[in-house]
Amino acid sequence: MRALLKFIVVAPVAIVVLFFAFANRRTVTVSFDPFASDDAAAFAFAAPLFLVLIVTLMLGVALGGVATWLGQGRFRRAARQARAELDRLRSETRGSQTRADQAPSQLARRA
Repeated sequence: MRALLKFIVVAPVAIVVLFFAFANRRTVTVSFDPFASDDAAAFAFAAPLFLVLIVTLMLGVALGGVATWLGQGRFRRAARQARAELDRLRSETRGSQTRADQAPSQLARRA
């Protein structure tokens, strides 16, 4: 069921991306030099428009993921600390339970 739902969502998106790529095959020049004229740009490259947009989208998703991961660092740290505290308390509880289980036999030996 999950695979069918994934196909129903992914297939139309893939078709739209393919149509977009076929419709935007013209080469565009992307320049990273705001002070140079179009002909003398130092940092420029030419690529099909669909490729420029898809790569830009992929970079945006990757940078957004990194920013989210960095922003959630304090929550991951708090979870690690809580997990360590939980492990420590469980260990103490096991030790107390073991001592409580052994207490009746020690009292019987004394009597």
